[in-house]
Amino acid sequence: MPGSFAPLGSHVLEIIDPSLAINATRHWIATVVIGLNLCPFAQRVFKGEKIRYVVCQAVDESGLLHALNHELKLLVATPIDAIETTLLIHPGVLTNFRNYNEFLGSADQRIEALGLSGTIQIASFHPMYRFANTRPDAVENYTNRSPYPMLHLLREDSISQLGLDAAELAAIPRRNIETLRALGRRELLKMLGATRV
Repeated sequence: MPGSFAPLGSHVLEIIDPSLAINATRHWIATVVIGLNLCPFAQRVFKGEKIRYVVCQAVDESGLLHALNHELKLLVATPIDAIETTLLIHPGVLTNFRNYNEFLGSADQRIEALGLSGTIQIASFHPMYRFANTRPDAVENYTNRSPYPMLHLLREDSISQLGLDAAELAAIPRRNIETLRALGRRELLKMLGATRV
């Protein structure tokens, strides 16, 4: 599925070449997410070209919410065999992780307002992602560190298709942390050398 611009009305500023952001994101998915098996369904949707990559040129939270609203509606209106998941990449807004983290509440409110609770959920990825009570350079933070800030719009059906029970799903983050700790920060940074992370 090719990438595209999200419609933003007056909140538009060309910040980055969309192909640069998409290529870096695809490299990160192939190298880290799939390469280290951090997500159990990433390889299937990535190789099946069922990921929609959207480079949002918003420069403020209002513009990003507008784009998010559009992409949520588009995702649920599109058959799952055409678009299974959407990566809403936003290089020009919420580059500060604290601000990004606070914005996630507004994103969840938008899902609820559209009546999509239980249908779509948002997974969070950011270049400076930091779990609570971790050091900024802790290797486990890289389970959620992407080349650019992004909102992953994830269908709940994609999760249920995995056939994993609640305990198995809950074990994924712990397993990912163990994987990255075993690899080590130095080796991980080598892998990330071409992704701007």
